[in-house]
Amino acid sequence: MTRMIVGLGNPGPDYANTRHNAGFMAVDLIADNLRASYWKDEYGARTALVRLGDEDILLVEPQTFMNLSGTAIRNLANEYDAAVSEIIVVHDDLDLPLGSVKVKRGGGHGGHNGLRSVNEKLDDNGYLRVRVGIGRPPGRMDPADYVLQRMKPAVADELEAVIPTAAQAAIHILEHGVDSAMREFNASPV
Repeated sequence: MTRMIVGLGNPGPDYANTRHNAGFMAVDLIADNLRASYWKDEYGARTALVRLGDEDILLVEPQTFMNLSGTAIRNLANEYDAAVSEIIVVHDDLDLPLGSVKVKRGGGHGGHNGLRSVNEKLDDNGYLRVRVGIGRPPGRMDPADYVLQRMKPAVADELEAVIPTAAQAAIHILEHGVDSAMREFNASPV
């Protein structure tokens, strides 16, 4: 059985510097830290198989755009015999302040189209989550516009500064379990 770390985001240079790609950013950092040597395209996703201790970990970045992420994740989970409870999804979260990271087991999608797709395709929301805070949009700005908007340098720097914490949270789940990760990363009230 293989465990999976999935980063949610949108493919292509037009989306590279957007809040919605926080999951891709974290998985890219994990890939660097675990020395992923080869990415391949399978089932509509970029994947890299890495080792953590004596375990195989499949890193996944769906390339189907956010709203269809669940299909790639389901197909890869089937191919690699990954139980839903062994899938960690790293994603942006409007309900957390910019610069915060929280770990969660299951739950609703909260209007996040990527999570909506994952919940529908896995038929189970018992997967694990690393939530990367991006804050709420200002004023009456449409949340969809906000998450896809190119970030100003100061905001991009603040988001980039929290990505290592998100990557550490995902690795902590693998090494010590989700309950330990929740104690470690959810200490501050949000």
